[in-house]
Amino acid sequence: MTIQLKQVSKTFGSFQALKSVDLNIADGEFVAILGPSGCGKTTLLRMLAGFEQPTSGEIAIDGSVVANSKSSVPPEKRRIGMVFQNFALWPHMNIYEHVRFPIRTHKETPRTIREREVERINEVLRLVGLSALAKRMPHELSGGQKQRVAIARAIAPEPSLLLMDEPLSSLDAMLRMDMRREIQSVHRETGSAIIYVTHDQGEALSMADRIVVMKDGQIEQVGTPQEIYLRPETEFVARFVSKANLIQGSWCDNRFTPLGADPATYWPGEAVADFFKSQGLYPVRPDQFRLEPAQAGGLYGEIVNVQFQGREFNYDVRAAGQQWEVISPVPFKLHDQVSLHIPAVASGPLSPAVAGTALGAASVEVGGGVLGAVSGGTVGGATGGVLEAVSGGAETSGEAAGETLGTASDRAAGETLEKGSGAADETLEKASGAADGVLEAVMPQGTSGW
Repeated sequence: MTIQLKQVSKTFGSFQALKSVDLNIADGEFVAILGPSGCGKTTLLRMLAGFEQPTSGEIAIDGSVVANSKSSVPPEKRRIGMVFQNFALWPHMNIYEHVRFPIRTHKETPRTIREREVERINEVLRLVGLSALAKRMPHELSGGQKQRVAIARAIAPEPSLLLMDEPLSSLDAMLRMDMRREIQSVHRETGSAIIYVTHDQGEALSMADRIVVMKDGQIEQVGTPQEIYLRPETEFVARFVSKANLIQGSWCDNRFTPLGADPATYWPGEAVADFFKSQGLYPVRPDQFRLEPAQAGGLYGEIVNVQFQGREFNYDVRAAGQQWEVISPVPFKLHDQVSLHIPAVASGPLSPAVAGTALGAASVEVGGGVLGAVSGGTVGGATGGVLEAVSGGAETSGEAAGETLGTASDRAAGETLEKGSGAADETLEKASGAADGVLEAVMPQGTSGW
């Protein structure tokens, strides 16, 4: 079942709940409608179900218009299943009867399912893990079991479209995680398209094929979970989905210098949306920052709040007149002075010592696991930025250095892999020395090409 929404709007009196929404949903797709309370996501879902009629625009299912401002096909004729936020179980029916009800009453239930009713009921109960509880009444069930009943009832007549309105919001955290897996399993088994309304970013990111982010009755951004999380296109999406810090600073082409940082510090911006560049902003997720002691260079700040979260710490860091959220496994204390970095970003002029670190990183990448074991350990935080700057970002001299580094690195990797771990240290030392010499030649002491 394919669904098309064309310029769909909905008003309630003087309040406009939806504003010219355009959206296409493919057959079998899992789409999450994500947004805060009052953004219009439930109104959109109710119009797809047939409970509300558009004020303007039209909704088409499989190419046939089912709703516009003049008419609307009723819910029972749309071959949809609905899972409500509050379960909506009937207190006088047991689990078996709940699953049987839509098979007998829905007008669009296929004849093949009606003819094998008992087999279909048992099949659905097995799918949601309730076969042993078929005779229980709703008041005898836990919250998770009630939600499974609601899902079983919705999928029993094999709907082409399954609508879910914040179905996990009333469950505790551990149970929500379990039910996510259940819903994913149902989607894989049935192949039905699912439209899942939620205000929980974790639910949308973990389950959906695509996410539609809404705000004030309008669509802010549509994309895969990775696109929405890693490449937000608006300030709202950046803050609401990935909890991004919006760093103030200045842009020069695709390079960003944070406010309060040394002019030689820059962050790469190829993946940053034009909106942020026009506003002089750079979105940084809390987990994207790397914290180091203040003497490590970069952008300096102070720890003003600490929350221990088991595997990591949540920090509030004040820097350059702003306060940012940072997630890091590195322990710091309140009022510690720290330095903030973005991985794979160069900060300031390169020294021969840093170049040696960068060469080690390149050799590890080229030589694979053997060379990584021999060369030894961690690579400095500036590695990615150093390699990027040397190989491509420093005009003519940087390009020359990058080519020489690449040659030295390849030679080091090749010799190491051929001679084995015994000769690796000697090879790396030679390659590092060659790179140091090149850097000294193209970047005299006290100057910076970046």
